[in-house]
Amino acid sequence: MLSVSCTDDETPMNQNQILLATDPTPNNSPNVSQSFSYLALGDSYTIGQGVTEESRWPNQLKTQLLTKSIQLIPVDIIAQTGWTTEDLLTAIEAQRPDQYDLVSLLIGVNNQFQKRPFSQFESEFEELLEKTIVIAGGKQHLFVVSIPDYGVTRFGSGNPGGIATEINAYNAYIQQQCIKRDILYLDITEISRSLGDNSTALADDGLHPSGAQYLKWVEKILPEVIKLLQNAND
Repeated sequence: MLSVSCTDDETPMNQNQILLATDPTPNNSPNVSQSFSYLALGDSYTIGQGVTEESRWPNQLKTQLLTKSIQLIPVDIIAQTGWTTEDLLTAIEAQRPDQYDLVSLLIGVNNQFQKRPFSQFESEFEELLEKTIVIAGGKQHLFVVSIPDYGVTRFGSGNPGGIATEINAYNAYIQQQCIKRDILYLDITEISRSLGDNSTALADDGLHPSGAQYLKWVEKILPEVIKLLQNAND
């Protein structure tokens, strides 16, 4: 069984853990001018394998938005280490989340790692987009994040070029489908590549991003999400 998003040498996440994880940080601020509910969908990169809850990128996004007087409440996460598009679809069907003001989607690395047929990813990713549009109450409330490149870590050192090529193919398809539906697509892949296997860029497992790397993602994501929220309110 795949126990991390890209390798199989660690203990899998306890299946009894709550898959819908809610941010435990305080829910109000005296300076808040707008509040939005937020659901993050994905795999280990969204649940933040190897980092604290506060360091997960969806939770860091909440923290950064609060400095702009925008509050995300709640921040809910449906994600688990090792999930493929099929797993995420199953979880959404089982949990049937209510509508949220903002939804993000980051999925696909385990399809690539597990060598699932690319055609399966194509059909399931399109189904995920359609389901998330409904959960978000429209495509204007949804954003999709690209898959980072784990080939730059020691776990991908045996075939970094091949992994990069395949990740590029997945991201190209993801971007194509987002363009087709006029959904915001945010590329953080180059951030993962530029940081490489620098010790400050990775969690203790040497595979997943550190809180510091997730902050770099959020710095890229933040201004685009602000515009998304502003446009959705117009």
